[in-house]
This record gives sequence, C-alpha cells and structure tokens, in this order.
Amino acid sequence: MTTTAEPAAPSTREAARKTLDAAREHLLGLQSPEGWWKGELQTNVTMDAEDLLLREFLGVRDEEETREAARWIRSQQREDGTWANFFGGPPDLSTTVEAYVALRLAGDPTGADHMRRAAAYVRDAGGLPATRVFTRYWLALFGRWPWDALPVVPPEMIYLPSWFPLNVYDFGCWARQTIVPLTVAAALRPVRPLPFDIAELHGQHVPRRRQGPPGWAEAFHALDRALRVYQRRPVKAVRRAALRRAAEWIIARQEPDGSWGGIQPPWVYSLIALNLLGHDVDHPVMRRGLQGLERFTIRDGQGRRLEACQSPVWDTALAMTALADAGMPAGHPVLEKAAAWVVGEEVKGPGDWQVRRPGLPPGGWSFEFDNDYYPDVDDTAEVVLALGRVAHPEARPAVERGLRWMAGMVSRDDGFGAFDADNTRELCRRLPFCDFGEVIDPPSADVTAHVVEALCAQGMGDSQLCKRAVVWLLKAQEQDGSWYGRWGANHVYGTGGVVPALIAAGVRPGKPVIRRAVAWLERHQRDDGGWGEDLRSYRDPAWIGRGASTPSQTAWALLALLAAGERGPAVERGVGWLTERQRPDGTWDEDHFTGTGFPGYFYINYHLYRLVFPVSALGRYLREDAS
Repeated sequence: MTTTAEPAAPSTREAARKTLDAAREHLLGLQSPEGWWKGELQTNVTMDAEDLLLREFLGVRDEEETREAARWIRSQQREDGTWANFFGGPPDLSTTVEAYVALRLAGDPTGADHMRRAAAYVRDAGGLPATRVFTRYWLALFGRWPWDALPVVPPEMIYLPSWFPLNVYDFGCWARQTIVPLTVAAALRPVRPLPFDIAELHGQHVPRRRQGPPGWAEAFHALDRALRVYQRRPVKAVRRAALRRAAEWIIARQEPDGSWGGIQPPWVYSLIALNLLGHDVDHPVMRRGLQGLERFTIRDGQGRRLEACQSPVWDTALAMTALADAGMPAGHPVLEKAAAWVVGEEVKGPGDWQVRRPGLPPGGWSFEFDNDYYPDVDDTAEVVLALGRVAHPEARPAVERGLRWMAGMVSRDDGFGAFDADNTRELCRRLPFCDFGEVIDPPSADVTAHVVEALCAQGMGDSQLCKRAVVWLLKAQEQDGSWYGRWGANHVYGTGGVVPALIAAGVRPGKPVIRRAVAWLERHQRDDGGWGEDLRSYRDPAWIGRGASTPSQTAWALLALLAAGERGPAVERGVGWLTERQRPDGTWDEDHFTGTGFPGYFYINYHLYRLVFPVSALGRYLREDAS
C-alpha cells in the first residue's frame, strides 16, 4: 500500500515553492524567440578529434580551428594522461588514442608531459591493436593502420533485400547511416598520410574479446576470409554499381542543414565517402555538409568543441511539460509559442521506417532541428504529452497524426523501439566491426513507457495497443523491481519512466509491481537524500542504482515515487536534496552524464536535464501536497 504521511510542513512547502519559482524563471529565460529550448548536448572529445581528422583528410583544416579544438581536448585530459567517455568514468583507450593523434595534428610534441602520460597509458593498455575497430579505420585512412588488418565491409551489401540477413535496414538507423559510407572507404582503401608517425602508441598486443560464442566467431571468420578474396578481385561492374548506389543512398539522406541524421558519426563518414567518390569540397553537397558543422560548434573560454547531436524537439517537449507541471496554464503565451514551433517540426515525409512499415502514413517528430528522414517514437510520445497540455488550435490534428504513426511503429512483441519497428536481428551485434556500441534498435522499457503514458493522456488507455504495451512493461521488470533504461542512466531512468506510465494506465499503487519498484528506489536512495546511478552500471551490475546524486536522477526517482502515491521520508528527503543544492540563478550543477547514446560506449550530458526534470518533480510534489 502507499505510504501515508502528514502533508509537508509549511517550511518544506515554502522551500520547495521558492526553489520551483526560481527554476521556472531560469527555464523561461532560456526559451528562444522562435519558441524552442535547446541545452548543450555534451559528449566526449572523440567528436573534436574526429572533426580535426576529417578536416585533415579533406585538406580543409584551419590553424585557428585546430588551435581552439586542441585547447578543448587538452582541458578534458585527466591527471593520469587519459580521456574518458563520461565525467568521472574510467579511461577509454580509443578516445585517448584519437585525442592524442588530434593533439599531434595541433603540433603538441611527443616529449610534452601530457603527451608522454597519454602515450604511456595507450601502450600499457595494449596499444593500437586493442582499440575499437572504428578508431583503426580512422588510422587506416591516414596510413597508420593496415587496411588488410581491418574487417572487410563490402559496398555490395547495399543491394541485399530487406528480408535478407545483414541488409543495411537490419541495423539501427544511426548504424546503417554510418555503415553505408564506411563500405565506400573500406572498398577504396585510401591513404592520405599524416605528417608524423605514431610508433610511440604501439604497445604489446592484447587479444580482443571474441564476438559471441565460438561457433559464431568461426562463422564470421570464414565469411571474412571469403570477403577478403572478393575484395582482392571484385566483379568490377558490380563494384562500380554498388559504389554508385551507395553514393545515391547517402546523398538522398542529407538533411537541409547539411547533416546526415543530425548526428556526427554518419555525417563525417558520409563526407569522406563522397569525397572519395569524386565530390570535391566545393561540390554543393560537400559544401553544405561542411558548413552545417558550424551550427554544431560551441566556442567559449575553454576552446572549440562540437556537439555530437542537438536536441531541440526533445528539450522543448520536456520544457513544456515541466512548465505545465509547475502550474503554467494551457493558454499561456510561452506554451503557445512553444507549441506553434513544435507543430511546425512535425515530420510529414517518407523515411527509412517505411521499410518495415510501408503502409503507415507519415507523422511524428524527430529529435533535432533537421532530421526529417528519421522521426522517432520517443520524441513523438513526449511531444504528444506536451501538446496535450496546451490550447493551440493546430495541436490536435498534429497529435492525431502523431498518435497514428506512433501506434503503427509497435513491434511484434508489443513493445516500442526508438526509430524502427522490429529492428531486432541479433546477428548484427556479432559482426567483427560492430564493437562501437549498440547497432540495433529493439523495444525498450523507457520508450514503451513513454508511449503508454502518451496513449493514456489521450484517452487511449483502454485500447488493445496500450494494454499489450503495459503487459510488455510488466514482463520487462527486473527481478530487483527496477527497469533497465536504454536512453538514460540507467535503472533509475527506466524505473522513473515506467512507474508513472503504469499508474497512468490504471495499475493501482498497491500492486506488487509498483511496490517492488518503490522498494527498489527507496533502497537506492543515497544518504544525502538524492539518487544517482553511474554509467558503469551498463557493464558492471555492481553499479546498478549506485553513483553520485544528480538533479536529473533525483527528479526521475521523485516522479516515480509521487506517481505511486508516496509522501513519506524518501520523497521529503529527495525534495530536500533539490532545494538545498539549487544554484543562486535557479538551476543546478550536473557534471555527471545521465544520458545514454550507446550503452557501454557512448554517453551524453543533456545540459537541460538538470533543470526540466527537477521543475517537473517539484511541480508535481507541490500539486500533490496541495491536494
């Protein structure tokens, strides 16, 4: 049963109210004149290192840009000489190698102390042979790793039909957009030498982990041998046609802002591939691609850095929900302006999702300013939730189209992935070159929960679609009572999303599924009253539910507890954590990364998370307290 408690003391309510008022004012001050919100999307220095490598490869590297990027890369190096993939995380070998090579491009001498420390770590960790495959592809482009020592990825795979194993649509959209241009580079095997050697990074070889069970490893080894034979003597007409088809595929997916998918990995590889196929840097496609990177560039006192992606639609939907939670009325001009912008961002054209759902009419929203080819279910659900709380005249038709598209993206198991339906072929994960993170897009608890919550908010909680998705969530609960979080860190995010969805769908707070989730959250509350989960939990179960308290994760836990009807000490201590740590300007500090790109490999610090989720949590806390 739910915890019964006296209403919060006046002093607690007053502190929460003052905290919420200050946070709401700060959030309002961040809205753009066009109506959107966008916080920085911070990742790691591979973005900046690979930007310099791209420019070196294309012959457009500028000395001033190099100097500023190098300053940022140096600022992120730790005392042990390494770079990590997230704040406070363990050293990452591939990130350190790429950062080191970028600093060599910037002129940093090998004898400098920070370079010696980095090189020593690389050698001790196994050297270049122990890096991820994608790092070694970068090195091969510059003659610092042999192409023959890399997996063969033939461009002819572009011709595999969608029903055939390992066709490009078997991969998640972020992976397929990177793999297609990679096949061009792997086929042509260019070498544009760096003006220096990196022999100091060649450590003792460390055998790499086998990909999957021995049987699969042997099968892929045999396949690789066959592909190497073909690579040496391809059918020339077929190879030429495949390269031409790959170029067409790539060009067709360039966005108006010059990006590919609005994300860095396919963007840089697409520019490389098209350049190898004869498009010089003055070609309109290339010029648009290079100019578009400027929009993703941040310059401040620490140097020049690139965002791997931008999240205005996501951030705006979350900000709208937060302000509504904080008591802003549906017709307020701030929400009206935001709604008008969001409605204008609806995706109404075709996309790769149609390969699996050819009869489904378009609709929905993407994450970025420009990513019309890849709307996603998660953004669509959050936009539906946000638009449902405003009084904008064009919101209703857009919501109906979004609901129709979102419903059509359900997978066969009744759950929801982010970008595609039934993108679940495990075989893709076993390929030798797929060691850079998740390459498929199966249904996840967090996305499915957001869909359920959106359906319920639109009066569709009794639909068979929603009921089946609820059953999917019930089955996905972990034995400890939590849910795994695919797109946020980690079980705190999953649990923080699923519990409100189940309550919205009519699951009573006293049911065992909710009580187990509440108990898990209470067990993992830190002594300081907050919640935190380190990103190492994706690889090491000992970290599940453990980590430094953060504003966003504390808010996620509070949202779940409040939805479950909890008003006891855990909630009061969590609210106290937020009120006691607010900055004078109304926001919170959050150095720790709480967003997930690829579990175990690539993580994100959404700079707006530290603000929008506490506003929602405090708004719901005060609303429940008043009732």
